[in-house]
Amino acid sequence: MKIWVDADACPVVIKEILYRVAERTKLEVVLVANQALRVPRSPYIAMLQVTSGFDEADNEIVKRLSPGDLVITSDIPLAADVIEKGGHALSARGERFTPDNIKARLNMRDFMETLRSSGIDSGGPPAFSQADRKSFADKLDRFIAQYQAKNA
Repeated sequence: MKIWVDADACPVVIKEILYRVAERTKLEVVLVANQALRVPRSPYIAMLQVTSGFDEADNEIVKRLSPGDLVITSDIPLAADVIEKGGHALSARGERFTPDNIKARLNMRDFMETLRSSGIDSGGPPAFSQADRKSFADKLDRFIAQYQAKNA
């Protein structure tokens, strides 16, 4: 299993958690972004820079994804594509996207987009908190433990 990271919008603190996880678990973490990112020297951490453009990083992740891989993203359409291809998706706030919840999430996203395009200010997501960081780390550890138990 590889862990793919939609890195353009991923909080730095989440990237740091992923770097530590890569070293501890020896799982490959690949950050995909439109711009070069500094990543620690490690045989388990890689950076893949894609061309600038709308959804270029998302498209590259879906293209390279293998069934069973994990993608870290808060992009709902990307999460839907990942699930459709047999992968797993986890947001930076620790929300696991699944076949059971992704359609509702897509519908809500589209509804909110419609509100915004009609001029209604729906606000943005709340500031990233310590609780979000802990939720992500806990859910990631749980996912990896289940993966390792299944493949032991």
